[in-house]
Order: sequence, then structure tokens, then C-alpha cells
Amino acid sequence: MDINKETMLTEIENAKTLNELNELKIKFLGKKSELAIAMSKTGTLPVEERAAYGAKINVIRKEITSAIDAKQIKLEEEEVHSKLIKEKVDISLPGYNYSQGSKAILNATIDEITDILIGMGYECKEGPEVEQDLYNFEMMNVPKGHPARDMQDTFYITENLLLRSQTSPVQARSMLEANGVAPIKMFCPGKVFRRDDDDATHSHQFTQMEGLVIDKHISMSDLKGTLEVIARKMFGAKREVRFRSSYFPFTEPSVEVDVSCFACGGKNASCSICKGTGWIEILGAGMVHPNVLKMGGFDPSVYQGFAFGMGIERIAMLRYGIDDIRNLYSNDIRVAKQFLKEE
Repeated sequence: MDINKETMLTEIENAKTLNELNELKIKFLGKKSELAIAMSKTGTLPVEERAAYGAKINVIRKEITSAIDAKQIKLEEEEVHSKLIKEKVDISLPGYNYSQGSKAILNATIDEITDILIGMGYECKEGPEVEQDLYNFEMMNVPKGHPARDMQDTFYITENLLLRSQTSPVQARSMLEANGVAPIKMFCPGKVFRRDDDDATHSHQFTQMEGLVIDKHISMSDLKGTLEVIARKMFGAKREVRFRSSYFPFTEPSVEVDVSCFACGGKNASCSICKGTGWIEILGAGMVHPNVLKMGGFDPSVYQGFAFGMGIERIAMLRYGIDDIRNLYSNDIRVAKQFLKEE
């Protein structure tokens, strides 16, 4: 048997790559290898020599196989180590500077008012933007023929289906959902739609946030206290709230609400914010009309409530000194970055 085991082991040890080692494996252990040819000759030997001959070949095969396996593990480890060296990241180098956008001013304003109201125990509610006439008008004590129903004001889809012109329908739905059981303490931010010409101060789509509280012994003083908290959180700790008589079909009495000027405090006759009056109109409010309570399933002789509604665009424009409502809907992130810190 002419098999040089030492030469095989030397070649295996000198293999530099896994491919080279695989070729040696085929060469030394394959069907056409010297070991295979030698083993095929076993049958030609005398019977008494066959066992010793076969055992010797098997010993050599095991040694070659063990050497190949050990070398394979070594080469694989070296390959992994080489990759780690080549792919090593220098963490001392500065990272890439990725440009970030800013939260939209409207969203930031909604989030801030939301945090204030949730902190006061209010629950945030949502409703559909395509609304029924029942919830948008009738349950808000807006009778047939009221000017608010005019086609110039509201986007009607069918006679009884429309794009909501206010977020008040969410209040109506919340009252019905409560099934006459108080208290209710909710607010509802969302988009509303009215037939209007877009300009610096008007838009056919804008954002409202309304609040509603219903319980026993609710009074105008509760409403004023609530609005003072919101005003001071949004515009400064020294803000005062003023009520002016007004009219809304869904509240009685109804008021327009002003906040003391945060720009000049009423001391600058040429102030561009308050026009020298010292007061800025920010929202409408009032005590919930008895008819609205009845349609919502509440007995007005037992329960009272107050409601308020504000235009988020107006709040944002006043707070940040923005003179064109269209800037709030711009995709230019530079507009938001003027007023808001990057997230």
C-alpha cells in the first residue's frame, strides 16, 4: 500500500482557504482518491490479510478526516476574524447629520391644549367628518331654515348628509352615548368644513376644538374658571378672561370670550394684536341650551352644562404672530421651525 499519510497531512495544514481545503478533501477522501483505490483492492488480498489491511486504511482515513475538520474550523475562525477587522466601525468618528422636520404648528397647538384638558380630567372624543344633519344641526338646536343651514355655509352631500361644519356633533353623540347618565366631561378636536373663500384669515377647511361638561350644579363660574386655566396655560400666567353677551342656538346664555392681551397688556394703542383694546377674542361659549340637553337624553331640571368652542388656527396665529392662515397648511418645514423646536 503506497499511501503517504504525512504528505497528505502537510498539504492539509498548508491550505490557505476553505476552497483549497475542499479540493484536498475531494483529492484525499473522494471516490477516486488513493484511499478509495487502496480500499477497493482489499478483495484481491488473501483472506487472512484483509482485516489488517482494511483496518490500516481506516486509521489513515480517520486521521485525514480529523485533520480536515480541524483545519476547516481554524480557517472559518480566521475568515470571521478577518471580516470583523475589515468591517470594524470607528465609533470615535462623527455620525451623519440627518435633517429632521418639525411638528406642524396646528398639531403642536392641538397637543398642548389636549394636555391641558386631559390634566383637568377631560376625555378626548372623536367623530366622523361626514356627518348626519341630525347631529350637526338638529341636536344642536339649529332649526330648519336657520342661516347656518344655507348652502353657502355648508357642504351638503345629500339632503341629510354633509361635511360637518363644526365639531358639535361629537358632543351630541357623546350625550346619547351617556344615555342620560352624568357626568360628561369631554372635548373633541377635529377638522370642519364650510363653504368659504380662502384668504389670509379664512379657509374652507379648518380645525376646531370644543369642550362639554354636564353634571348637577354646573354654573357659569365653572365655565369661567375652566377658560381662565386654558388661557393662562396657553398665553401666560397673568391672563384674564372676559365674557361678552352673544348668541348661539345651542347655548343659553351665550358669550364671546376674550383674553387680556399677552402682547401689550392693553398699554399700547397701536398694538397689532389687540388693536389697542387690551382684549383678544379667542372663542365662543355658554351654558348648554335646555333643548340640547333634552335631545341628548338629559333632564334640564336636574342637569346643567357648559360648552365652549375655539378655532385652533386662530389660537395658533395669535400665539405665534402668524398673519396668514395659509402658512399653517404649508408643506414648507421652515415655517414650523421658526416657532417650534425640532422633535
